[in-house]
Amino acid sequence: MWAQSSGVGIHYEVYGEGTPVVLLHGFPDTSRVWRHQIGPLVDSGHRVIVPDQRGYGSSDKPGRVDDYAIVTLVADVGAVLADAGVERAHVVGHDWGAAVAWVLAAIAPESVDHLVVLSVGHPSTFRDGDFEQYRRSWYMLLFLFEGVAERWLSEDGWARFKQWSQHPDADAVVAELEASHSLTPALNWYRSNVPASTFVEPLAALPPVQAPTLGVWSSGDVFLGESQMVRSAGSVAGQWRYERLDGPGHWLQLEAAAHVNRLLVEFLAP
Repeated sequence: MWAQSSGVGIHYEVYGEGTPVVLLHGFPDTSRVWRHQIGPLVDSGHRVIVPDQRGYGSSDKPGRVDDYAIVTLVADVGAVLADAGVERAHVVGHDWGAAVAWVLAAIAPESVDHLVVLSVGHPSTFRDGDFEQYRRSWYMLLFLFEGVAERWLSEDGWARFKQWSQHPDADAVVAELEASHSLTPALNWYRSNVPASTFVEPLAALPPVQAPTLGVWSSGDVFLGESQMVRSAGSVAGQWRYERLDGPGHWLQLEAAAHVNRLLVEFLAP
């Protein structure tokens, strides 16, 4: 299925019937990263909507950096929901998908029933903490250099990408990035939303999230520290629940699928 968002085509798939839930992937994945979650959610009575976000997979890949601004990415989700005939849905996001989910829940509360964010805390926590998160986020500055970042990640058979990302599906992800020419569009998410000024200028304020929210962080995540997720409670006006998974790395929906699925089914119970 295809939704149109200001002239950009967003490809998505729908599985099952029942309460709608949309799953939003992040860098450098496609909707494929949710393959272990779709079945359990369908079996628990959900209609699962899984898009390839713009710049990835089968979706369109506009060429300008500005085409990947967070408000545009949020609008894409709205376009998908509208095309699917859904006014209100549970929203689950991981990595950049979590960032989109946070902003969607903040600025369009009427469209989000329950919110689940994996790995990435509320945007306000990026700088509102200790130096540890800056240390973990060093790669964001590298990604701002067009051409340099692409070369650093992809040369020598993507050796640096595989070592840096520690992605459990690295070979499949590389194949997807190459086949769909998604690397530069994927990096444009960083270039549009995390410019160097992000590290020194005030961040835009967001309304508090009204939806019941579940934040999940895993202790093996080398990119995100625990405090940024824990402190997200301060930006949630609705019910807040935090779950720590000991052991898994950043891609917890792959590395701890059974545990994540139990949390999703329980928290999103119709």
